[in-house]
Amino acid sequence: MPRPPQPDLSRLTPFDAHPAVVGLVPGLPDLVALTAVAWARATGATLYFAYADPMRYAVAERPDGSVRHAGVDQDASNDWEQRAAELEAYLHTTVSPTGVPWEFRYLAGRADRALTHLARAVDAAVIVVGTGTPGLRGGLRRLVNGSVAAHLSHHQHRPVLSVPLRVVDWKDKIE
Repeated sequence: MPRPPQPDLSRLTPFDAHPAVVGLVPGLPDLVALTAVAWARATGATLYFAYADPMRYAVAERPDGSVRHAGVDQDASNDWEQRAAELEAYLHTTVSPTGVPWEFRYLAGRADRALTHLARAVDAAVIVVGTGTPGLRGGLRRLVNGSVAAHLSHHQHRPVLSVPLRVVDWKDKIE
């Protein structure tokens, strides 16, 4: 069985003017989106914000990185359109005033795989995600699924820009 391609300088996508993919979850602090905006300003990049819905699966992946998707449980509520509208409204409020070009994609399935597919489709130079998502839901998600940032950094070749959302001040712990 052939080995999968390994990270190499030849596989690096140039940062200048290449897009960044930004992972979103509902309620994510503005720091993640605004860090991505700072990246885009520094590199001339377009931002592709994406939410990967774990309660949906990809039926077909399109060349532009979007997916046609369906619900895992056909009897469950079908509120994905409302969630997509809320996330897009958040981006219009938070990102649009900055003047940085952006697009939104509603994806399906595991976040690390969905973000990797989108990054490949748009030839992204980097993937931006928040780490240490605050709150009980973030902690439970990490406990069950593991860290999206860790999965991304170990299972695809693009750099991952991890935006810390919760930190420990080690200075206070030492004293």
